[in-house]
Amino acid sequence: MRLGVLDVGSNTVHLLVVDAHPGAQPVPAYSHKTELRLVELLDDDGRISTSGADRLLSFVAEALEVADDKGVESLLAFATSAVRDAANGDEVLRAVRAQTGVELHVLSGEDEARLTFLAVRRWYGWSSGRLLVLDIGGGSLEVATGSAEEPDAAYSVPLGAGRLTRALLGSDRPTSAEVKALRKHVRALFARDLGRVIRAGTPDHVVGTSKTFRSLARITGAAPSAEGPFVRRCLRHADLLEWLPKLSAMSPAERAALPGVSAGRAGQLLAGALVADAAMDLLGVQELEICPWALREGVILRRLDALA
Repeated sequence: MRLGVLDVGSNTVHLLVVDAHPGAQPVPAYSHKTELRLVELLDDDGRISTSGADRLLSFVAEALEVADDKGVESLLAFATSAVRDAANGDEVLRAVRAQTGVELHVLSGEDEARLTFLAVRRWYGWSSGRLLVLDIGGGSLEVATGSAEEPDAAYSVPLGAGRLTRALLGSDRPTSAEVKALRKHVRALFARDLGRVIRAGTPDHVVGTSKTFRSLARITGAAPSAEGPFVRRCLRHADLLEWLPKLSAMSPAERAALPGVSAGRAGQLLAGALVADAAMDLLGVQELEICPWALREGVILRRLDALA
């Protein structure tokens, strides 16, 4: 069957069309997305701005037309941190439903972590042993660990790259004091839940997913996306530490010139790198592998499991 997955994330709003059936690998057929960056379109009261809501409505309507054109039989639509945490999130959801007919299901942070973990488990299989999965999004960081398809521990921390950039980095070239304050904030917040991962047991395989980790791996030497999803890509903590002062000194335009870094994400890359550094350091991770599957694939796999 042909499925459409409409993912309203904190950075990107993405319609992914896949051909899938139970027991087989979902095959991407078409992708339509925009970097809406909802996490940056909040007013001082934590509400999604009128312009942000209008742009979201416009994209959802456009995505429906694309889905129809591509023969989508079933649409899975969900929203994550930016809508979940917005003061007017319910209001925006009602407007989307009223004007487009699309029911956006808001995932909890734990749901995000569990579904991403499922995708990573299916990608690497049982031979990967106990997994530790880290996913840095625009609004939150998801953490999950376990030796089965359901993780033993799964949770979300408000340490998204976009959220942190908006809240704690005041300019395109942050001062050393701002970077130091952000680093302290990230480590203190991440450490609060550290025991949940440690008590679950030592992982056999540590994995990072989504755009921030992919970009960091690429600038530290990983293969480009053009070489396909089956090439092994890793991020070493030692390499990341070498790049942190360079990223701190760069403007967003200079970061956007780096391999694997889009102009829309360049402003958030420093904050994302500080989150990755904190997670790898505090968890004692010297190297993690980049998985091409993440939350969207987890949503697809869960739906296919229900059909089996």
